[in-house]
Amino acid sequence: MLSLPVVISPNELANHLNTPEVLILDLSSAEHYQAGHIPGAIRLDPLRLLRGDGPVSNLIPTRQQLATLFAELGLTPDTQVVAYDDQKGPWAGRLIWTLNMIGHQAASLLDGHLPGWVDSGHALEQTANTAQPIQNAAITEVPELRMTAEQILARLNDDQFCIWDARSAAEYSGEKVVNAQQGGHIPGARHLEWTDLLEPGDIPWLKPRAQLEALLLERGIDPHKQIVTHCQTHRRSGLTYIVGKWLGLPRLACYDGSWYDWGNRPDLPADTD
Repeated sequence: MLSLPVVISPNELANHLNTPEVLILDLSSAEHYQAGHIPGAIRLDPLRLLRGDGPVSNLIPTRQQLATLFAELGLTPDTQVVAYDDQKGPWAGRLIWTLNMIGHQAASLLDGHLPGWVDSGHALEQTANTAQPIQNAAITEVPELRMTAEQILARLNDDQFCIWDARSAAEYSGEKVVNAQQGGHIPGARHLEWTDLLEPGDIPWLKPRAQLEALLLERGIDPHKQIVTHCQTHRRSGLTYIVGKWLGLPRLACYDGSWYDWGNRPDLPADTD
C-alpha cells in the first residue's frame, strides 16, 4: 500500500500522477478549479467539511454526512489522498484532519499548492474530473483528535495542556471580534498565527521543519504537552494541525467549535491581555 509523507513536494506528487491509489482533491473555488488544476484532480467543495446546521455549523459533519461524502469520493482503505486549496492550506488541512478523524491516515498536503506546482514546472489541465463512487466508506472514529469546549475548560489549569490559537493578533487580543459575543482568547492560550508558518512571497511554501520547531518553542507551544489548536471556525487551524502532525507532535487535537463556539458562550471565560 502506498504511503506518502504528511507534506509532499510538487515533484513527489508528479511521480505519482498515474498511481491508481492516489486521489488528488482540489478544495479551491469552482472558478479557480475550472481555470486550471493538477491533472486528475477532483474538486471537493470545502463546505462539505462543515456540519452546516445547528448553533455551531462549523463542527465536523455527522458520521452519516462523512460516510456519504467519502463514499461519493470513492475512498477506500488503500486510497492515498493528496490535498491542496487556493487559501494557502487551511481547507486542505481541515480535510486531512477530517480524514484522520475517521481513521484514514493516508493523506498528504501538497506543499506550495497550485502556485508551487506551476513554479516547479508542472502542467495544469482544465478538464473536470469525476470521482468513482463506492457503496460504503469505512468510518472508524478517532475521538482523541478532537476536543470540545467542556474538555478544554476542564484542563485550563493543567500544566501539561497547551492551547494553540492560530488566529490573527487582533483577534487574539480582542481588538477584532468576528461573529462572536465576546473577543479575546481562551485563558492561557498561546498565539501563533497560521500565516507565520509560511515562507514570505506569493507561493505558500511551508517554512523548513527546523524553523517551525523553533517557532513553536519561541511561542510557548511545548511539543511534549497535550496540544489543542483552534481558530475562528477550524479552517485556519487546519493548517496548524498539519504542521503539528508534520513535526511529529505526539498529542495533537483540534477544537472544531473554535472561537465561533467559545466566543458566543457567556458561560466560558475569555482573556484580552
